[in-house]
Amino acid sequence: MENLNFPGYRFRFKNSENKSLIFDVVRKKFVVLQPEEWVRQHVVRYLHEDKKYPLSLINVEKQIRVHSLPKRFDVVVFSPGGEIDILVECKAPDVRISRDTFDQIARYNLDLKARFFLVTNGLNHYFCRIDYENASYVFLEDLPSYIPVSD
Repeated sequence: MENLNFPGYRFRFKNSENKSLIFDVVRKKFVVLQPEEWVRQHVVRYLHEDKKYPLSLINVEKQIRVHSLPKRFDVVVFSPGGEIDILVECKAPDVRISRDTFDQIARYNLDLKARFFLVTNGLNHYFCRIDYENASYVFLEDLPSYIPVSD
C-alpha cells in the first residue's frame, strides 16, 4: 500500500487465502486490506493516537439511519454522552474528493447533528465544523483533540 499523508503508525498484518489483512483495533479483528480500508485504519489511528479519542467512542463502518434510510459511515466518533461528535468519510487514495462528497455528508449530517466531519482519501484531508445556524460548514485546519469530561 502507498504511503499516506498521516504519521507513520504501526499496524498488524497477516495473509489468509491469498489476501492481505490488517488488524482493526476498533472491531478487534483482521479485515481485508483494500485501499479504502488502508485510509480508514490510518484515520482510526490518527483519532486515537494523535487526537486522543478513546477507542470506546470510535465506531468503524457504522450503520446509522438518515431520513429513515440506513446509511453506512466509515468512522463515527461519539461523545461520552452518546451524541455523534465526528463523522468521517474515507475514500481510496485514487478517488478525487469533490464538492459532491462534502454535500452528501453534510446532508446526512443535518439529521445526525455531528459537530465535525472529516473527508479524506488519505492524501488530502478536509476538516469541517458544522454551522447549524447557517446550514453550512466551516473548513478547519484540523479536528480538535479529545477533552475528557470530568465528573
